[in-house]
Amino acid sequence: MEEDPFLTSTSQRADLPLLSSKSFNDVTTPRDEIESSQPQYHPKKKKLSRCKTAPAMVTMRDLKPKTPKVPKPQSSSIIRQGMWLLALYLSVGVVIYSFNRDCFSGIETYPVVDALYFCIVTMCTIGYGDIAPLTPLTKLFACIFVLVGFGFIDILLSGLVNFVLDLQENMILTGLQMGASASASSREGFSARNYIVDVAKGRMRIRLKVGLALGVVVLCIGIGSLVLFFVEGLDWVDSIYLSVMSVTTVGYGDRAFKTLPGRLFAAIWLLFSTLMVARAFLYLAEARIDRRHRRMAKKVLHRDITVEDLLAAAINNTGFISKSEYVIFKLKEMGKIQDKDVLQICDQFRKLDPSNCGKITLPHLLGDSL
Repeated sequence: MEEDPFLTSTSQRADLPLLSSKSFNDVTTPRDEIESSQPQYHPKKKKLSRCKTAPAMVTMRDLKPKTPKVPKPQSSSIIRQGMWLLALYLSVGVVIYSFNRDCFSGIETYPVVDALYFCIVTMCTIGYGDIAPLTPLTKLFACIFVLVGFGFIDILLSGLVNFVLDLQENMILTGLQMGASASASSREGFSARNYIVDVAKGRMRIRLKVGLALGVVVLCIGIGSLVLFFVEGLDWVDSIYLSVMSVTTVGYGDRAFKTLPGRLFAAIWLLFSTLMVARAFLYLAEARIDRRHRRMAKKVLHRDITVEDLLAAAINNTGFISKSEYVIFKLKEMGKIQDKDVLQICDQFRKLDPSNCGKITLPHLLGDSL
């Protein structure tokens, strides 16, 4: 009879020596000795890496602390375009005036300087009256010249003024950021940087813009007064009087520039100073509007919500207000958005959500490209 394999294996293990002081686990078989003598091989664990084509959910720049952005000045292409159009505009005026000097009244100094002075005074709508057209053709030319200059050229030159002011603001903000340290930024209390820079909006505060613009206006008035006093020979009162009347484009006509150096200076000074005054007044209006908006926002945010507000803010008529509905309701009260703005945004959301699931997912955005 053939031997049972189970009995054979047990009989073979019975021949092995057993020590009473050792347990069964301490007994090593020849197979175990062979395996222990061989070097152990541990498979390397594979490192799981993210697919490079997968969309990034978090980028490294999102983890960095956000700093207020420094406003960049406008593109220089606008400045170049404005300068070319201004040169063309003044060249046409100088040529027409030079060939029709007998058709204009006034004191003559030098034809080209007088022509340039007349074009600048006309374009800036000052109207001293020291040089005026006499014939119907020159009067028609003056009408067309002032309309084109006031409606088109001034708009382009305002871009130049904005560029200068933005460049000054950019230099101030850059200097503040370079001089500010990490310890000073984390310290509470008065800080010149926080007083000048609006951290929430990332720009210079409006009151500093107004102060900067008014400072430039005072500087222009001071320079004009000095030139009128030393070059035109006026006294201090008349110099300041004519300087203010010029930069504000009032121009009563009782005083004007009569010398060659004075008119040459006025051709450059009037062009810049009148636009700076206009920009300062715009900043003043912006400051008043900004103060009104801040006052209204403070009033809206500190007002207690009522039952009528609950019914008006519940867009979905669910009986409660969600966070998004509360934000939209408060923005409407502040006057920042209207119902038509919300409807336009909702229409755009429906276009991005063709399945009408109430969410915009990645397959929705990549559906057209797949």
